[in-house]
Parts: sequence; C-alpha cells; structure tokens
Amino acid sequence: MPRPAPGRGRVPVPEGFPGPGELAPPARAMLADAVRIARWAGELEHVDKRGELLPDDARAAGRALAMTVGAAARAWGQALLVGLIEPRDGGAGPGWRLHAWEHDDEAVLRGWSALFDAWTLLAPVPPAALRGVFAVLAGQAVDQAPQLLSFLHLVDGPVAESELMELLRRGLDERRHGGSNFAALSPVPHAASAVSAVRGTCREPQVDAPPAPSDVAAVLDWILDGLAAVGAVVRADSAAELSPLGHWAVRAKLEEICTVAQTAAGHIEQSALELLDACAHYSPGPARAEYRAWVAARPVDRAVAELLEVARGEDALLRGLAFEALRVAGGTAEQAVRSAVDEAVLRPYALLWLAEQLDEGGVVPSDVLSAQDAAWLWVDTAAAVLDHGETELLVGHVEGASAGDPVRLFARARQSGHPRSASVLTAVASVHPDHAVARAARRSAFSVHEGGA
Repeated sequence: MPRPAPGRGRVPVPEGFPGPGELAPPARAMLADAVRIARWAGELEHVDKRGELLPDDARAAGRALAMTVGAAARAWGQALLVGLIEPRDGGAGPGWRLHAWEHDDEAVLRGWSALFDAWTLLAPVPPAALRGVFAVLAGQAVDQAPQLLSFLHLVDGPVAESELMELLRRGLDERRHGGSNFAALSPVPHAASAVSAVRGTCREPQVDAPPAPSDVAAVLDWILDGLAAVGAVVRADSAAELSPLGHWAVRAKLEEICTVAQTAAGHIEQSALELLDACAHYSPGPARAEYRAWVAARPVDRAVAELLEVARGEDALLRGLAFEALRVAGGTAEQAVRSAVDEAVLRPYALLWLAEQLDEGGVVPSDVLSAQDAAWLWVDTAAAVLDHGETELLVGHVEGASAGDPVRLFARARQSGHPRSASVLTAVASVHPDHAVARAARRSAFSVHEGGA
C-alpha cells in the first residue's frame, strides 16, 4: 500500500484545541462526495493525461451517484487532490487514504489539509475577470491570505468584512511600495527573460495607483469564498470567522501557512520537474507563491538539488524557471549554485544568481557575464522562445541584445558552443523582417553547420 508523501506525517494537535476525533467528522462530511466517487470508480482503466475522468465516465458517475456531471468532475478532482484516488498506468484506482478513511482520523485530517492547501482551486476567478486589475490583485492578494487567517484566529470570533478589507488593502499597499526593481534595459537578457518572452502578454502588470475599493472588495470576496469552500471559514451577515477546522489549520501549521496556504494550485507534493512545468503557464506572482510553497515543504538542500537537476536538462525554459525558483531559497542555496558555475549549461544562470544575492538593487548581466557566457545565455533563452513561445518573439529577442549590431551578436552566438545555436539562428533568419539581418543570421547558422565556429 502506498505510504503518505514525505513531509506529510502525523498531524500535530495544538494544545487546548479539539483532537482528530472531533475534527475528522466535519472533514469527512465535506469530502463525502469525493469518497463516494472514489468507491464508485474502483479501478478505472483509463483517465485523461491529467488524471481526470473521461466524459463518458463522468456521465456514468453522475447517473450512478445522482450528481450533475460538473459535480462528479469536482468530486473526482477533490478525491485526486486528497489521495482517495491515485493515477496508475493511464488509469486510476483507490488510494491508500480511501482504505483508511473510516478508521483513521489523522488520515482524514491530512486529506483535508491537502484540500485546505489548495483553497484557490475551489474559488476560481471568473474568466471575464482575468483581464484588468482584478487578475493582478488576485495574484497579489493570495500572499496576504495567511495574514487574514492569522488575524481571524487571534480574534477567535466573527470579524466584519469591512475590517478584513482594510487589512487586505494595507497589505496590498505595502506590497506595492516594497516591490523589487530589476534592471529594465540590458544588452544581455536575464535568466527570466526567456520566461517573460514565452509568456508574452502574461507578464505581470505593474499597478502603480492604489487599487479601487471595489476591486479590493471583489478580491476579498474571492478569498473568503475559497476558504469557505474548503470549510476553513464561515461567512454570515457581512462577517467571517474561522471554523474549528480553520483554527486547527492555523495553529497546527503556523510555520507552513505563510507559504502553503497561498499556493494557487497545490504542487507542493510534485517533483521539481512537474512544478516547473506547471509554473511555465503562470504569471510571475502565482508562480512565486508556488515556488515558496514547494521549497517550504521539503528540506532546502533537497529542494535545491532537485531544481538544479531539472536545470541541467535540455529544456531551456525550465532552466530559467529553475533559477527563478532558486531565488526563493535565497542564501541557503548559495553553496550549491556556486558549484554549478563549473557546469557550462548552468554557468551564466549561476553567475547571475550569485550576483543578485550580493546586489538586491538589480543586476546588469553585462557587468557579470563574459561575452561568451552572455552569448551562450542569449542562445539558451532564444531556444526557450523557439520551443515554447511564438517564433515572431525572436525578433525582439535579437533587438534586445544586439545593441544595434546583430552581425556581432550572431557571430558570438555561432562561437558560443551552444548545441542549439544553429537552430536558433536559422529560426531568426526565417522570421526577421530585415532582409540584411536575416541573411546575416542564415550565414552564421550555415557556418555552425560547416564547423565555422
């Protein structure tokens, strides 16, 4: 029988609070549909690549359990999240937690904790709200959720939503004035440039003006809805308070809650590769929240080693993301990153990362990297764009790094020794609107093929 994931052992019971025997019944009630669908499914031969029910099975579950298809899909998703169901060889079957559900109160609470960790999944932002200020504030406000939860725990009673709104507004205002400023212009892209380029319009906008009260109210409503959906918060008469499960979660996981409760998609138990692959589709704010949660859930040295191992792979986008995630580990990762300077595939990223540790005001890559390292990084980030973004973005990638002399840039790329230099230069030649630049890129690519480097 599969064992609980590392770091998910016995759940501590805070002194003076109800024990598992009193807290497990409401958690069981909340996850009753997830248990029903897990038992109904038994061993399923096929699920989709994300582990979700196929449409025919979702309809069959709805008929058998008197649920709508949407409710069956939601219950299945919760069962996967909690560990009642486990993916197996393209299908799915009962997880270890389902076998322990009726007789192990601590297993139930661990399962509920997984649901609590991923509370944002239960209150998705309406698609129409993904545009404009709300989307930015929602990503930023997730960082403030632990503060709101801690405040509700300290008050230990109903708190007017207007008071919570003011607390959230102050937190957002402090974030707005305390954000980091990275160098905007540089002849060589930073490790994050490939990530931003691939995301295109998904780059996190800057909100310079204070958010409107209506926007803060909407975001608070979204947060409280999400926390209520997992049973951590009770809302009534324009006020909110923690449930017994909510109080238990805040006390029992006080050190973890500042990171885990803010995670947008619950990747903390996944591998570094799965984490980074998922975060490639997130804007920077939610991605940072995921990195913080993931690093906090395991020993730092192990987290750093896993991230560096992914960075050694062939995917340049994941390499850039790995070093973005390593920024969360901070100084504790310094020794491992310093050792990575000796590895050609990691050297430019490691040098920039180390420079950032010494200079929080922003690093200009051209002050840190040699011409060869800079050229290698340019090819690597271009490869990320080529593999994951729109090919047309390569035009801007050239203009941002060539300083008006693309021929020299292409020559350095050709000589960089990067295994993707020929394919990158060929791609630039195929999309660049300036025929002279395109010809120069094509000649450099041909020279790589002929051994001219």
